[in-house]
Amino acid sequence: MTKTRTDARRYSNHDDALPGLARIEGQIRGIRRMIESGVYCIDILTQIRAARAALASVSRGVFQRHVEHCVAHAMRSRKRGEIDPKIREIMHVFQREIR
Repeated sequence: MTKTRTDARRYSNHDDALPGLARIEGQIRGIRRMIESGVYCIDILTQIRAARAALASVSRGVFQRHVEHCVAHAMRSRKRGEIDPKIREIMHVFQREIR
């Protein structure tokens, strides 16, 4: 049976991202309430920017753990079949971020 991308991602522990995601969920609910209440546009945009920054912070943490755990494991294996896919994954992430 072939390992899926989801299976591969289970190697890293991302539990420390959960509190940040819970805060972001709260921020999003707050933004929704602001919109429903007719709050001033700039105030809503400020909160959206804060939520995006918080999400970027969680993203950086997940990426760091990926590099420290998954990519480092592939590099230590010295197997091209493990290294090359990790390099492609990282390049794909960077290419999406650049767009």
